[in-house]
Amino acid sequence: MTGVAATGTALAGALVLVGCGGSAASGAELSVGASYMPQPVSADMAAGFLTITNKGGTKDELTSVTSDSAGDITMHETNGGAMEEVRSFEVPAHGQLVFKSGGNHLMFEKLKHRPEQGDTITLKLKFAESGPLTVEMPVKSATYNPSTGH
Repeated sequence: MTGVAATGTALAGALVLVGCGGSAASGAELSVGASYMPQPVSADMAAGFLTITNKGGTKDELTSVTSDSAGDITMHETNGGAMEEVRSFEVPAHGQLVFKSGGNHLMFEKLKHRPEQGDTITLKLKFAESGPLTVEMPVKSATYNPSTGH
């Protein structure tokens, strides 16, 4: 019986440690994919699209986007066909924030030079809780339609 009791105690201790590790890892776990900028038709303005994935157990909030390629980058949502600037977007726990054509998107204003297909734009995404993420956004053709649907 002593061996069974010792094994039970060791197992209970291991479960407590796993529980502690799980709670420490339950914050936001952010990554970015599917980023692109359609080659702009205007010399000073462009749109950008990407997906932010949060595999963590806590939501976060995208609060700003910056790039040395643009004087200003604003975030927009589209409601009923109308584009509206927003200050932040929630990135849900165990979810995604999707920026796609006809929906949420980034607007690059006061471009320092007109990006051409094949160029790459470097962005810095800033969040309310997590550290910043640097993203390399490729410039695609103006008619590019990603297979992911955004």
